[in-house]
Amino acid sequence: MSYPHSSFFAATPEDTSSMAKDLANAVAAQQPIDAVIFLNGDLGAGKTTFSRYFIQALGHDGNVKSPTYTLVEPYELENVSIYHFDLYRLADPEELEFMGIRDYFGTGNITLIEWSENGAEYLASPDIVISINIVPTGRQFSVEATSVKGAKILQGCKTL
Repeated sequence: MSYPHSSFFAATPEDTSSMAKDLANAVAAQQPIDAVIFLNGDLGAGKTTFSRYFIQALGHDGNVKSPTYTLVEPYELENVSIYHFDLYRLADPEELEFMGIRDYFGTGNITLIEWSENGAEYLASPDIVISINIVPTGRQFSVEATSVKGAKILQGCKTL
């Protein structure tokens, strides 16, 4: 089955914020609210920046810090729990099993995973895969739905 694929160019952090807010609103419009989103890109591409804008668009008022050293940062919001993973420093994917990775997926949870390729088979299948490439004038986002849920989310986006 073929799912929607879109691209978005961000010349400024404000452009990234706008796209992240649009995607967050589309995820929040789904019932039940849940999604697994993989974020791919080189170091410094903007995965954590995108995540910060996305999490804040869903209602988090405080700081959004990088989970590089903690592996996961949880955000408990009124209608949803968001788990932001950064698997860059993950030594062995089996560590995810020991930390109860399966508990982070499912109804009422949005999971953002940076460096998903380091999680191997321990991760749930993504609904959306976002690849961010650094280009001379900004960031090029490639957004691909990889499930029926992901396709519905992308259909609800105005910028994608």
